[in-house]
Amino acid sequence: MLDLSRPAPTTGGIFSRLDAEWTALSADASVRTLVTNWLIADQLAAGVAAVTDSAWWQLGPDQLLAALRPQEGALAGPLADDVLRALLQRAAGDDRSATLAARIVVQAMLPAAVRMARGQVRSYGGRSFDAIGHMVIAALFETARSGRIHHRPGRPAANLALDTLGRVCRELAAEREDRAQDLAVAELLADPAPGPAARAHHRGVRAAAAAADLEPTPGGAEVSAARLELLELVLAAMEAGCLSTADGQSIAWHYRAAPLSDTAAAARVGTTATAWQRRRSRAVARLMSTVRRAA
Repeated sequence: MLDLSRPAPTTGGIFSRLDAEWTALSADASVRTLVTNWLIADQLAAGVAAVTDSAWWQLGPDQLLAALRPQEGALAGPLADDVLRALLQRAAGDDRSATLAARIVVQAMLPAAVRMARGQVRSYGGRSFDAIGHMVIAALFETARSGRIHHRPGRPAANLALDTLGRVCRELAAEREDRAQDLAVAELLADPAPGPAARAHHRGVRAAAAAADLEPTPGGAEVSAARLELLELVLAAMEAGCLSTADGQSIAWHYRAAPLSDTAAAARVGTTATAWQRRRSRAVARLMSTVRRAA
């Protein structure tokens, strides 16, 4: 099992380490048997077997992960919700199997954890991506073990991500407060140009935004830091299940240097300008609520 009390080694980083550990974990026959028994006991074996095209006796950690990430890494759908809730219930226990259940939850949430870590490195600075990543994984593991489970349809993964982000933000805010004097001095210094790591991160955000069709006119000149931050917030909310693709587009297409008009946007997606405006209003309210909860 992952020892969260020790920092991850610098080479490869915490996320590479988790992936390597997962390979070994999923190959363990005793773990596969335990996972199969869980799914049978929770009456989820048939559903997981169906979506992974597996026989029930072949079910293991990899099939469980595939059921939890049915849509290109996003946790969504009734079966994924049911499987995640069952894992969270087991993770709240006191035996060794609870640790395994929490570990599987962590692996399922890795795409959200990576984005979370990137966002906090940008927002706070002063700590490496791997250090923040270790903090995010520890918070995710603790949240999975907490016993806090949301039962509304489509919400367990989103709320798990938000609860984790809240823990990370509180820890970083406390750390930042401890260094308030140093930060006050640092605010007087000129803001340096982004380094190679920051530029690579910006390219990643823009690529993800283009893939999600958040840029009505892909390519073009470099976007502002504020635009990148908005895109990253929208992408994170979409990945957590708080915003749909259309919700994200309604925000990203409007709040930009050259906004796409509501009439043009509505025609592009096959709706009316009034309906598009209403969608954006609701989406902005949900996004603001998400940000406030994470603060």
